[in-house]
Amino acid sequence: MRIIIIFAYTLSQATVFIFLNMKKTFFFSYLLIFTFMLALSGCVTPPTDKQSPRVSYHPVAFDDIPGWSQDTLNEAWAAWLMSCRAFKKNLVWQEVCAAAENIDASSVVAVRAFFENRFDAYQILIVSGTDATGEGLITGYYEPLLRGSRVPDALYRFPLYANPADLLTVELASLYPELADKRVRGRLEGNKIIPYYSRAEIDRGQRTPDAKILLYLDDALDAFFLHIQGSGRVRLPNNEIVRIGYADQNGHPYRAIGAILIERGELTRDDVSMQAIKNWGRQHPEQLPALLDENPSYIFFREIPSPTDPLAIQIDGPIGSFGVPLLAQRAIAVDRNKIPLGAPVFVVSTFPDQTPLQHLTMAQDTGGAIRGALRADFFCGAGDEAGEIAGKMKQRGQLWLLWPKGKESPQPK
Repeated sequence: MRIIIIFAYTLSQATVFIFLNMKKTFFFSYLLIFTFMLALSGCVTPPTDKQSPRVSYHPVAFDDIPGWSQDTLNEAWAAWLMSCRAFKKNLVWQEVCAAAENIDASSVVAVRAFFENRFDAYQILIVSGTDATGEGLITGYYEPLLRGSRVPDALYRFPLYANPADLLTVELASLYPELADKRVRGRLEGNKIIPYYSRAEIDRGQRTPDAKILLYLDDALDAFFLHIQGSGRVRLPNNEIVRIGYADQNGHPYRAIGAILIERGELTRDDVSMQAIKNWGRQHPEQLPALLDENPSYIFFREIPSPTDPLAIQIDGPIGSFGVPLLAQRAIAVDRNKIPLGAPVFVVSTFPDQTPLQHLTMAQDTGGAIRGALRADFFCGAGDEAGEIAGKMKQRGQLWLLWPKGKESPQPK
């Protein structure tokens, strides 16, 4: 087993090095060879006494879901309708979405009957051998309201960049379907594709001369956490509110600075939160730039136009990865390889003050740190109050997937 792991690791490292330094004319040939080698390595089954953990969807009755009967499900109805709009011609969802058009959304009874009659419920489990667990991690995120300007000055010094013209994205799935959701980002230097600039390089001015800056913020930590949240609102000096959202990412891996502060003994695992990290940064301004550089991932933004759709105006949330606005406390970010985007998911957990969290939500977003079937990021809403909740959320929780009745349940990747 150890030999297989070493081989796979060495192969992956060699691939990254060769890919980033090869001439473009050899890229497709090498990718074909790599895919073939990877397939061969997958044919080797090392001896083991225990099966690898796998994701399982276990069918349950709605009455067996904790808190299901207490939740006011119609509060999630607008989010569900937005999922239906995004599904459009998806055959799995056509019938159930068509049936939703005739439901009285103001009636708790009607909405509950709709979900119970039109869906089957599955608890999401991780199974290893004869053991199974349904407990995972629930964190929170929010849409901040920040202060900024379209022009820099002594106060507004921290830029938010638009998607750069020299950022290349190679979608590997277009060549090989088995590499779905896999992509490589970089930039051209001569005839070589090399890694795109890291956070430290961008912040130190190593970028294309014509890089477009959307806005300037007044706080380095606010700018950094906006990269983590992925979207936000910015109040300009004339009180105009500009909404910005995720456009792309530089291709570097995300590294949590909270974990770094724990490793250094600056914070404890129990105390780490967005608020604690911000407090540390303001107490150690001279050390802050180096800490932020530890996370090489960098997000590029786009300006989001004001919605004109009445339902989107009603929801008034940021746009998630599923392409629809997120309803406060009724949307989550998930690992799209484990939970289908757009699907209803019932979340059972607690808020940071330990009050119960038992809500029907829609899986309408994703995130770089959201990996695994029992992992969800709960959208708390917008503003400082939502930020206080989101920054402290690090709860254990369980998830139930709702799937259209009569349709074959999805198989996690």
